[in-house]
Amino acid sequence: MKSAIKSLLALSIVLLSSATYAQNKMQSLEELINKTDPAWPLVQKWVDSAKNKVEVLEVDSANAKTALFDAQVSTYATLGAVIYNTGGIMVDNGWLRILGSGSKRLSRSISEWNKGKTIQEYGDKPAYLLIADDAAGGFFAINYGAFGSDLKNVYYLAPNSLKWEPLSLGYGEFILFCFDGDLTAFYKGLRWSTWNQFIANLDGNKSYSFRPYLWTEEGTDIEKCKRKLVATEDLFKFNINKQKELNPKNAIEPQ
Repeated sequence: MKSAIKSLLALSIVLLSSATYAQNKMQSLEELINKTDPAWPLVQKWVDSAKNKVEVLEVDSANAKTALFDAQVSTYATLGAVIYNTGGIMVDNGWLRILGSGSKRLSRSISEWNKGKTIQEYGDKPAYLLIADDAAGGFFAINYGAFGSDLKNVYYLAPNSLKWEPLSLGYGEFILFCFDGDLTAFYKGLRWSTWNQFIANLDGNKSYSFRPYLWTEEGTDIEKCKRKLVATEDLFKFNINKQKELNPKNAIEPQ
């Protein structure tokens, strides 16, 4: 009995030490805020010279600090700069939503959005990180091992294939593509003829769901599909579950 109690006590100490280590491994906010060479001035230049319509959403200082700390990304990196300096970024009147620290129009911060999907707790190392999505139900993520060896490249979960498709772009290159790239060509087949009449006042937490489903043969012509606004949260879960159902060998399990 005594040996059993000692074993349990030792196990408790190990678990407590592990928990303490897990907490201590997170960098402080002061460590994450780079004051000598932050990436935001460069991103701001990209915003100012963007070919596509770009709207930087107002940032709340308290939310920005919380989101940056929870995401554990330095503002030296473009990703950290976007989190800390924006409430999010809308491109093409809000068709494309790049996540930041959350705002009235796009209340999801990157850290909040990924919790329960790619991580269980803040400070966890994700296999992929969701960073943006669009009105057609597509999702963008940074690869941290889930999709292959091209680490830190961005992938797109296309609503018309339900496959994570490589874009061969790092996060900074992805931002530049959103600002200056040919989005009309990228979204060919995913935009109906009058799409721009529906986007300007679209809630950033909602996306369109289509019937027939875009990944089916019947859904290849989006002009003939019926569309319905649904919560982006629900659509992500549905797409992930459907992906697992249709192609279980290549499906990526959310956390």
